[in-house]
Amino acid sequence: MAELDLARTRKSLFTALIDARDAHGRGKVALEDPERQPITFGRLVLGALVLGRKLAASTQGGRPVGVLLPNVQGMAVTLFGLNAFGRVPALLNFTAGIKNLTAACEVAGLSTIVTSRRFVEQGKLDDVLAALSEGREVIWLEDVRKSITSIDKARGVIDSLLARWIHRKAGIGPDDTAVVLFTSGSEGKPKAVALSNANLVANAYQVKAHAGDVLQPDDTFFNPLPMFHSFGLTAGLLTPVLNGIKTVLYPSPLHYRQIPKLIAGTNATIVLATDTFLQGYARAAGEGDLRTVRYVIAGAERVKDETRRLWERYGTTILEGYGATECSPVIAVSLPHRNRPGSAGPLLPLIEARLDPVEGIHEGGRLVVRGPNVMKGYLDPDGSGRIDPPEGGWYDTGDIVTLEDGLVTIRGRAKRFAKVGGEMISLAAVETIAQGLWPEANHVVVALPDARKGEQVVLITDKPDADREALLAHAQAQGYPELWVPKAILVSGVPVLGSGKVDYAAATEMARRLQSML
Repeated sequence: MAELDLARTRKSLFTALIDARDAHGRGKVALEDPERQPITFGRLVLGALVLGRKLAASTQGGRPVGVLLPNVQGMAVTLFGLNAFGRVPALLNFTAGIKNLTAACEVAGLSTIVTSRRFVEQGKLDDVLAALSEGREVIWLEDVRKSITSIDKARGVIDSLLARWIHRKAGIGPDDTAVVLFTSGSEGKPKAVALSNANLVANAYQVKAHAGDVLQPDDTFFNPLPMFHSFGLTAGLLTPVLNGIKTVLYPSPLHYRQIPKLIAGTNATIVLATDTFLQGYARAAGEGDLRTVRYVIAGAERVKDETRRLWERYGTTILEGYGATECSPVIAVSLPHRNRPGSAGPLLPLIEARLDPVEGIHEGGRLVVRGPNVMKGYLDPDGSGRIDPPEGGWYDTGDIVTLEDGLVTIRGRAKRFAKVGGEMISLAAVETIAQGLWPEANHVVVALPDARKGEQVVLITDKPDADREALLAHAQAQGYPELWVPKAILVSGVPVLGSGKVDYAAATEMARRLQSML
């Protein structure tokens, strides 16, 4: 683990991109996507300046600009281009549904949305955009590109030589908001998270300092995760690019058959994904498709033992990480020499942590963290633009963790405990019990009200022949009492968010609805 100077993180995203260009060379490839037309660091800065100047002329400074784009090069150029001229992109989750997207636009006070006709058409998002465009201007990237003249391109070449001066005129400071992201809503209504330039740059540099020699200049990242998800944005784009490493972007993590082929075609050495997607890629991969992958960096959900076994046959090491959107997002990540299954690894440099006690929990505590990557705050839900910062710079993750030998182990969310007969039961632990018995199936455990015991535990699983007696026998063999075994088992597909995380709100509603029908 290398030392990290806090002062080095005090810069804007675009300044950090210029620094990467100057340190690693204008001709080095920065980005690639399924179009297979790589962009160098020099072209990325140039493209951001040309596109950014056009977008700045059509948008208002001082308020976020909605961005509804897939995980391709155009998204990255738009992100850096807006930052170059002092605009703040609010990255919209196009999988969230009209209701959540409308709420996000209102919270962020959006009056403009940047998108692409091709994307809207291919993603069948016409109805979504029609709803969002009411009272808002839509800027189509295709139209912007058509408006770019030879004079604009020539000016861009000059601007790229004077990039620092051009950007400095925008007056963007390290503590100014760089992006607005929206929490996944897995536990309820989304919140708008304001992350500063320094937050994002710090997290990208923290990961590199933490990983040391794990990340090499000639590595190639493969990132299929959407940038509206903080893991896809910071770990999948900013960490490699701002540290001079090539990244391959892919627009959907759900293309299980295509992704292994592109990993092989681009000789990717590091893959980012969630457990759910990793299982799909490993099972769909042809012989040799994943042979170049040295490491998988997994986040957003716990990595199952079965997933590790699937990737071990390719000689790949899975490094499990942990984070929160409010922390830009990475808080901890495993290292090859500190890689204990079930653990999320050591904390990143410059992060302070404490464990607050929780009534009824006897092992570990509620993790609260502080560091340069902790958000500016939440946007006022009334859409005023006011930002409510975390008290004293400390962010309460809401996760129950243990810190043993410097390794972070997640025991469950504070909200993901049920109180059954007066005893606190970890729903995540019950999921682990089910996973141990039926490793190839997907499971989620939720809590529903119970008139007699306060709450009851319900298992939703996609294993067709799941049997409670078999689960009870397995749990007791592992030393768990019957109280921990789900009272009911519901066979159904497990609802998943676009980010790859389990949709707990939808799962709870599903269980409630199915229970009422029984």
